[in-house]
Amino acid sequence: VQLQASGGGFVQAGGSLRLSCAASGRTISGYAMSWFRQAPGEEHEFVAAIGRSDAVTYYTDSVKGRFTISRDDAKNMVYLQMNSLKPEDTALYYCAAGGRMTTTWRTHDCWGQGTLVTVSS
Repeated sequence: VQLQASGGGFVQAGGSLRLSCAASGRTISGYAMSWFRQAPGEEHEFVAAIGRSDAVTYYTDSVKGRFTISRDDAKNMVYLQMNSLKPEDTALYYCAAGGRMTTTWRTHDCWGQGTLVTVSS
């Protein structure tokens, strides 16, 4: 499956953005889907994951209550709604697909190109 993230941009602290991840090549219904981010000079950081059934979600502590991950298998899309953004959320955001829910970047099966989110103070 090929993944392409979009929706990034420049926003002031406290603002909102909605990231989208478009999948092609095969359906995402058989995958757990995740979002990661990478700030300059840092490793990939897990942000959120959603299981094959969208009843199961998991977030890193720093985004709980502010970010929401969702999926629409009929459209082959995954989303990340980001509210109350903070300057420390500034990063390249990537979507990833894997056979099971995991917070580790390298254990996913495929990754998309990132979309840049910049949050000003």
